[in-house]
Amino acid sequence: MAAIGFALVDILNRSERFSIQLSPVFLAIVAFCFSMTIGVVWEFFEFAMDNFFSLDMQKDTVIHSFQSVLLDPTKSNIPVPVDHIQAVAVNGKSLGLGGYLDIGLIDTMNDLLVNFVGAILFSTIGYFYVKTRGKGRFARLFIPRLKEKNADFLAQAEEEEKG
Repeated sequence: MAAIGFALVDILNRSERFSIQLSPVFLAIVAFCFSMTIGVVWEFFEFAMDNFFSLDMQKDTVIHSFQSVLLDPTKSNIPVPVDHIQAVAVNGKSLGLGGYLDIGLIDTMNDLLVNFVGAILFSTIGYFYVKTRGKGRFARLFIPRLKEKNADFLAQAEEEEKG
């Protein structure tokens, strides 16, 4: 997603139609933010599908410990650890999982963490791509570009619009 966001802003940035020239740092920040936003929207989608259609897109994870302030008897917002969970019963019936069932939080956070790492990595690659104006081969593999025919067509359309 960072590649798509980066390409969109880079194409607009190089267009003669707009009188702004954005710095490579700004383009990298926009690519990062675009990628993270798409990741968050995807997690909203997973959550909605799980709640409205009883799916399990936010995959469950069996965990053996957690901390919760809800278990603090003093109600002073101190997390109370629960360790070595081996069995959990729901309505008096054991789930038989060998631990506590986390219902999607770990999956969501892992997805967002992977998205974050990818966005940072690609934004850095994109920064150097713009800085050297595409001389490197590596970034070209990932960044969508206008084909020369399309670029010529857009330049011609801009000229016709001016004159």
